[in-house]
Amino acid sequence: MARGVGAEPASLRGVFEGQTQGMRVNYYPPCRQQADRVLGLTPHTDVCGLTPLLLQKNLDVQGLQVKKDGKWFAVKALEGAFIVNVGDVLEIMSNGKFKSVEHRAVIHPTKERISVALFHYPCQDTVVGPQPEFMKGDRVRYRSTNYQDFLKRYLAAKLDGRMHIERLKLEQYESDRVL
Repeated sequence: MARGVGAEPASLRGVFEGQTQGMRVNYYPPCRQQADRVLGLTPHTDVCGLTPLLLQKNLDVQGLQVKKDGKWFAVKALEGAFIVNVGDVLEIMSNGKFKSVEHRAVIHPTKERISVALFHYPCQDTVVGPQPEFMKGDRVRYRSTNYQDFLKRYLAAKLDGRMHIERLKLEQYESDRVL
């Protein structure tokens, strides 16, 4: 990914290689009554660097949705493929070249669904901020913060879409905020 935007891969490896990973398994039971009004997971972004979502066994049951241009779109899982979400840390480190994905999970009225997500976290004492390798003449778009403080603010905010990451944008980029 780093190479794709003109940066050295080592710039990301040093932050993520050999660091903590987490796994979450979610079970979404069917909801026969008002399934269109029940969320499995509220809209949020991931506080990590990357979130690969493992293979989905029941491809006929859609549940993951991503937000683009203010609208929600279902993610169609392909057989044998991984779905990978960019997380907040990678958006900030790349100075916005990669975008953290706002997503949610919805419930199916008659079928259950299970998802498995892996989270790649940065080194716990990392300062999360735009990395020089990703700047290439761009102005800094995000304030830097200690990862532990960023994580505490994320957890305190509950799942609130993109608001916690938008709060780190510098004033000259306020008009870019997604509200």
